[in-house]
Amino acid sequence: MTAGQTDPVVRSPYGAVRGRYERGVAVFRGIPYAAPPFGPRRFRPPVPLPPWDGVRDAVAFGPTPPKPPYSEAFAHYLSDPVVPGDDCLNLNIWTPQPDPGARLPVLIWLHGGALTRGSSAVPVYDGHAFARDGVVCVSLNYRLGVEGYGLFPDTPPNPGLRDQIAALTWVHEAIEAFGGDPGRITLCGQSAGAISVGALIAAPQTQGLVRRAVLQSGPPEASERAKVRRMVRRMASRLKIPATAEAFAAVDRELLLHTQAEVGKLSSPVVGGPAFGIVIDGDTVPRDPLEALTGGGAAPGVELMTGWTRDEYRLWLVPGGLLDRVDRLGAVAFAGAMARCHCGSEVPRGYRALHPEAGTADIVGQLVTDHLLRIPLHHLADARTEPSYVYEFAWPSNLPDLSSCHALELGFVFDTGEVPESRKLAGEGAPQELADAMHTAWVRFATDGDPGWERWDAAHPVRVFGDRAPDAEHGVAYTAYGPRDRELALWATAAAMLTPAGRMFR
Repeated sequence: MTAGQTDPVVRSPYGAVRGRYERGVAVFRGIPYAAPPFGPRRFRPPVPLPPWDGVRDAVAFGPTPPKPPYSEAFAHYLSDPVVPGDDCLNLNIWTPQPDPGARLPVLIWLHGGALTRGSSAVPVYDGHAFARDGVVCVSLNYRLGVEGYGLFPDTPPNPGLRDQIAALTWVHEAIEAFGGDPGRITLCGQSAGAISVGALIAAPQTQGLVRRAVLQSGPPEASERAKVRRMVRRMASRLKIPATAEAFAAVDRELLLHTQAEVGKLSSPVVGGPAFGIVIDGDTVPRDPLEALTGGGAAPGVELMTGWTRDEYRLWLVPGGLLDRVDRLGAVAFAGAMARCHCGSEVPRGYRALHPEAGTADIVGQLVTDHLLRIPLHHLADARTEPSYVYEFAWPSNLPDLSSCHALELGFVFDTGEVPESRKLAGEGAPQELADAMHTAWVRFATDGDPGWERWDAAHPVRVFGDRAPDAEHGVAYTAYGPRDRELALWATAAAMLTPAGRMFR
């Protein structure tokens, strides 16, 4: 804030809010986009918030949705702050010019966390760098776990996804007052946030609201209703209550979170197990999102950018020493992977032939990651007629064993490598030039749809960020898609097991 500069006040269609200037950027935090989802509204679709009178202070992050904490093993790598309160359906805005005439591109961020954890208050997701570079950045909270994705007979499914639709509608109607252009909205998410992005751009209620979409380490998918229902029934059994929204709404919030955490201990992308997820509901999700986006005519005109980290699975296997345990299981681990991926023994044998130096855990991890993530995203890019761009993040963490793991790219995309929460995954000394390259690509894509490399076509060009190739400028390589195509070919030819979409990837 410069001398004489007053706190910014924006008058949106929903009411006036007062933020503050931070490092030359106007920041508004904790703006509600729907009514608190508790009391009679618990487990129900979001209810619009009536416009308020006066000027509402928006200088601190709003309450975060109820969620269990990460286990000690995962908390060593991932941060998940808790802000108490019921008014948890809120969003934050970073804008360089809170002026209705600015008409700047807008990027909406959906956090990951297996649809059970995470929030917009994670410091890695600070939107300052986007606003600094001319993009209005919006992040939001949505209901999680059983509150947002429990499947009950007495209430509509997917309330967490409906929260996101409500937030997207709010942004489309209000963002012009904050300097944004409602015609240039890019929806961006990672992991469960990317899965949400896929469902949102395919949803009938959002057609025409989104110009571009970014899916980081998460494919469009719908979870099996029976699997989600099984999670709810196991919780109901422990709580000794009926598996209905009415009965769950009467349970103490902390007890519900504790029970959810206990029942969900085996909800790993590699292991499988009961988990919460977006389900086909005949309304917001009338069909599988991947099918809708590849052959159903959904999201016409929406440009895509998709990608993954080279060693996604390491974040699931390194905490708690699972990497070594899977290595020791040997043939048993391969059998589990074949069951998880619905393939025959020729597939892991093919992976082993391509990577003879790799241990069992690495082979199993890459195989499962390809099945759940890379194959659906590969199929998505192949099927779309609109421009699509594909990337891979390959820089290995400076911490032992993590390599290029799930979520490592986030501090580079947001250019927040200086915050301690980014260093929990990257370690000390992460290259700023890599953050400059990735962040610039996301800014360019949100601005004009061109991140700076060739669009996806029959040659399968992929931008590889952070590959330490000797000819890579600034440590960032650009390569045609090569080695991973060989793994994918194993699925298409040797196994002939290309299923429509991976399930339960988080």
